[in-house]
Amino acid sequence: MPRDRTVRIHTGTITLGALLKWAGVVGTGGEAKTLVAARRVLVNGQVETKRGRRVTAGDQVAVQGGPTLAIAVADDAATPAPLDPSLS
Repeated sequence: MPRDRTVRIHTGTITLGALLKWAGVVGTGGEAKTLVAARRVLVNGQVETKRGRRVTAGDQVAVQGGPTLAIAVADDAATPAPLDPSLS
C-alpha cells in the first residue's frame, strides 16, 4: 500500500473513522477508534481524537506509522440538484 495517496470520496464529507476504513488503513471501526484514541492520527497537521470528525476534500489525514491521505472528491460524486426558483 502506498504511503502517501489520494482517497476520493463520493460524498461531501466523511467521518474520520469511515475514511480510515474506506482507505483500508484499518479493517474495522473498532480499530479506527483505537487508532484515533491513541492520538496517532493527524488531520491537517493537528492531532485528532474524535473518530466522528468529518473530513472533506482538501483535508489531509496522516497516520503515525501509516499512510498520509489526501482527500479529494470522486469524479462521479453526486452533485446536488440546483434549486428550482419557481418553488420560492
